[in-house]
Amino acid sequence: MGSKRRSFSNSSSIADQNIDKKLREAIDNDNNTISDNPLLQDIKDDPSKIEAMTIQQLRTALRTAGIPPKGLKRELVSALQSYLAKEIDGESSLLADKQDPSSNSDKRISMMMETKSVEDQVQDANSFSKVSKVQQSRRTVKQLQIKGKTVDVNAKMVATEQKKSACASGRMTSLTKKKASSDVDSKYVSAKNRDTLPVNLSEPWTILAHKKPQKGWIAYNPRTMRRSLPTENTKFVKILSWNVNGLRALLKLEGFSAMELAKQENFDVLCLQETKLQEKDVESIKQSLIEGYENSFWACSNTRLGYSGTAIISRIKPLSVRYGLGMSDHDSEGRVVIAEFDSFYLLSVYVPNSGDGLRRLTYRITEWDPSLSNYIKGNRRSAGFTIEERQSFSTNFLSRGFVDTFRKQNPDVVGYTYWGYRHGARKGNKGWRLDYFLVSDAIADDVHDSFILPDVIGSDHCPIGLVLKL
Repeated sequence: MGSKRRSFSNSSSIADQNIDKKLREAIDNDNNTISDNPLLQDIKDDPSKIEAMTIQQLRTALRTAGIPPKGLKRELVSALQSYLAKEIDGESSLLADKQDPSSNSDKRISMMMETKSVEDQVQDANSFSKVSKVQQSRRTVKQLQIKGKTVDVNAKMVATEQKKSACASGRMTSLTKKKASSDVDSKYVSAKNRDTLPVNLSEPWTILAHKKPQKGWIAYNPRTMRRSLPTENTKFVKILSWNVNGLRALLKLEGFSAMELAKQENFDVLCLQETKLQEKDVESIKQSLIEGYENSFWACSNTRLGYSGTAIISRIKPLSVRYGLGMSDHDSEGRVVIAEFDSFYLLSVYVPNSGDGLRRLTYRITEWDPSLSNYIKGNRRSAGFTIEERQSFSTNFLSRGFVDTFRKQNPDVVGYTYWGYRHGARKGNKGWRLDYFLVSDAIADDVHDSFILPDVIGSDHCPIGLVLKL
């Protein structure tokens, strides 16, 4: 850090001196409003100065604004940017109220914040905020709803393969010709605004956390990057997939509501991985399913009880369902459920990683991946992230006509779906993207949206979603 400071140009040093002078003036000023504070007013007039400020200058400015100066420089910068954005937004709202008092009450009602627990938001690092509506006005985005705890998911590989055109009959009309849900449509703004919002510390997934970030990379933000659903005249299916890391534990989790999640996302099909159910548990789980999702299909491990396990839950009745790859060497752990629908096949797959000590690495890359690839086609030394596993993924799937839908849609976006429980990884957005929707190349252009739900907690993975036009 010291050498970087010494390498600043003369103009930067002069700018630092000017900021230091204004900081001293700000400390002597008891009123910390922007309009009465020379430092904050100066930064407000030219927000680009924030990036050039030193850590000490940032901390002094935050103290002046009444904000605890905690964290690394990027967090201090984000906190100051967020403060200025809110202050500017407040001034704009006040001006709008004065200009049009007759519509003031309606605007206030439409932009009220509904919070389950402010204490949860501040004290629980896993209680993240979620947008429920967007007010489209002169400002970019208003955050309206702060969610409590929900749920998460993992290693799913859902591959869809186009069927013969003769199979694309009208059997799915009742489900796919549905209206775009206003609850989902209005939650997120268009991708045009993705670079206009400051980092929100209550949304850690918006932190670009990567050891070697490349120029042009940005952090994934579902508020600005999710696409609105297709128009009501377009047939489509919406699929979610989670690695829940134990379904029974999830359903018992305080604050989690499957009903709320279904209402919020209005999905047609839900794929689950790592359910950890035994055969004896399945019937009771079926009885507790949400109304409308009567079609459910479960695969459980027979060799290790309470291990692995996958499922497909759907409000659309599939044409047929199969379990496993038809190979005894691979089918004893309940890792695959395949459902055939009118115009596509859907696989919910819990892919084995190489395990502790990489003991299953050879099995993964020489047996499992090639077998799965053949079936659906006719930290470098950390389990799940080894070079060999990644190369195998590319060799057996991406190079054989399958498309990583999220990467195709977001080529320069860093988004994660898994955060280990150790060391507060989720708070700092130190994660991996282990969960994918793969589709065959033949239907890749029919993918309308591929997204991540990083705010949904309850597992070390979060859900992912796919909207497929039919």
